[in-house]
Amino acid sequence: MDDFLQAALEEARKGLSKGGIPIGSVLVIDGKIVGRGHNQRVQQGSVIRHAEMDCLENAGRLPPSDYRRATLYSTLSPCDMCSGAVLLYKIPHVVIGENRTFRGPEDHVRARGVNVQVLNNVDCMQLMERFIREHPTLWNEDIGELNAR
Repeated sequence: MDDFLQAALEEARKGLSKGGIPIGSVLVIDGKIVGRGHNQRVQQGSVIRHAEMDCLENAGRLPPSDYRRATLYSTLSPCDMCSGAVLLYKIPHVVIGENRTFRGPEDHVRARGVNVQVLNNVDCMQLMERFIREHPTLWNEDIGELNAR
């Protein structure tokens, strides 16, 4: 497994260990991790703190030129909100651990010029499958499904 996806998976596991949803993300610029994050909607009572948003927040304020050299890694296919951040900041490359348990608007992001790579990593899939099976209500809340409560 690629070191950057491994770092994102470590973030996902960190989130799970703290009672959250096991999705992790890292932002890489010029071969270096500049931001890390994991889904913290539960831990922070946040409506927006998905892994990718947490990662971008933790990277801090960056100039546009940095984002244009960046790769965003996520253990799970980014949702509409997180994909919107990719488009807004013109991040040119997104690497996704898996998109079988959830698939965000990957085709739309590709159509806007982003290189989207899906690895279908078994560790990422197994982590999400187990979480969804054990916590379906929390999962549905995270992705905005009506049967969340």
